[in-house]
Amino acid sequence: MTVQVLGLMSGTSVDGVDAAVTDLVLDGDIIRMGVVGHTTLPWPESLRDRILAVLVPARTSVAEICRLDHDVGVAFGELATIALARLDAGMVDLVASHGQTIHHDVGPGGAVRGTLQIGQPAEIAERVGVPVVADFRVRDVAAGGQGAPLVSVLDQLLLSGSGEPAGLLNLGGIANLTAVRPGHPTVAFDCGPANALLDAALARATGERYDAGGARAARGTADQALLDVLLDDPYLAEPPPKSTGKERYNGEFLDSALRRAPVPDLDDLLATLAEAAAAAVAADVRRFGLTRVWASGGGVHNAGLMAALNRQFEVVGATLATTDSLGIPSDHKEAYAFALLGWLTWHGLPGSLASCTGASGQRILGTIVPGSGPLRIPEPEPMMPSRLVVEPQS
Repeated sequence: MTVQVLGLMSGTSVDGVDAAVTDLVLDGDIIRMGVVGHTTLPWPESLRDRILAVLVPARTSVAEICRLDHDVGVAFGELATIALARLDAGMVDLVASHGQTIHHDVGPGGAVRGTLQIGQPAEIAERVGVPVVADFRVRDVAAGGQGAPLVSVLDQLLLSGSGEPAGLLNLGGIANLTAVRPGHPTVAFDCGPANALLDAALARATGERYDAGGARAARGTADQALLDVLLDDPYLAEPPPKSTGKERYNGEFLDSALRRAPVPDLDDLLATLAEAAAAAVAADVRRFGLTRVWASGGGVHNAGLMAALNRQFEVVGATLATTDSLGIPSDHKEAYAFALLGWLTWHGLPGSLASCTGASGQRILGTIVPGSGPLRIPEPEPMMPSRLVVEPQS
C-alpha cells in the first residue's frame, strides 16, 4: 500500500523549512520512493532570530524554550499547509518532522548526554490533520547512540548493491558523511564544520547570513597558518561514531583559532574555512577508501567550498557529484530522508543503524501524534527493505 508522506526539515543553519512530499511503497524487499515535489519556505524573521538567540553560547530561560517549542511547532504546521498547497499534493497520509535542533549535548569521551529538537508535533497535527511522527533522535540516544546522522538509513538503502566503496555527504552547518562499502558495515558521522563557521565569520563582519554562491570564498586565498590551526582540531581525529554541532563550531571556536593565526581579509578567511572543511571531509574519504561521493545540502551552492572539495578529492582519488544525479534533489535530501524515517516508524521498522550511531542496537524511532481522526497504525512489516529505488515525478 502506497503511503504519501510529507517530510519537514530545518537544519543547523536555520535558513528555513525544507518540505518534501513522497509516495513510499514496499515492493518485495525494495522500497520505492516516488518524488512528488519539494519546496523551501523561510522562517518568519522574528522566529528565526529567536531560535538563533537561544543557541550556545547564548543564555536563555526555560520560559523562552517553552514558548519557542510552541511557536516553532505552530510555524511548522502553518508552513506545512502552505507547502502542500504550493505542491498541489492534496492531503498526505503522514507528516514526518525532524524539528529544530537547539542543543546536541556531547559530553567527555564523545558520549551524547541529550539532544533537543523543538517544534511541538501536536501543533503540526492540529493544523495538517494527519498523524505526525517526530522526535526521532532521542530513542537512539537512549540506546547509547549519537542520535546522528540518522539520514544514514536512506544512504545505505540508496547505495546498496553499488559494488564500490561510495559515500553520501551532506553540507549543512555541519558536514556529515555516510560510507557504504561492500563487505563492511555502513559508517556515518559528522566530519566537522561545513557552513557553520563560514556563516559565523560573514555575519560578524557584514551582518549577512551567508556568502551568496560562495563568491567571496571562491575569490579568497587560503591562509596556511590558520588552515593548520583549524585542522589541528582534536574532534577531526576522533574515530566514529561521533557527532557535533554549533555547540562546538561557533563564534567562540572561530575567535580561538583566529587568536592563534589572524587573517584580516574576509575573503581569505572564508577561503581558509572552506579549505579546512574540505580537507577534513577528504581525510575521512581517504580513511574509508571511498571512490565516489554524492553531496547535498546548502553547501553545494558555495562555489568556494565545492572547488575546495574537488581539489581535495582529486588528491585522495575520489570523484564528487551531487545527489541530483541519483534522483534526489540536493537541496531537499534530508527532508526526503525524514519522510522515509517516518514511513519506517509507521510500519514498525527501525530507522537507526547501530554501526553508524554507536547505539546498542537498531531502534524504531520517534513519537507518533494522532491527527484529527482515530489513530490507525498499519500492521508492522516483518523485515527491513534492502534497497531504495527513487522514481522521479511523472
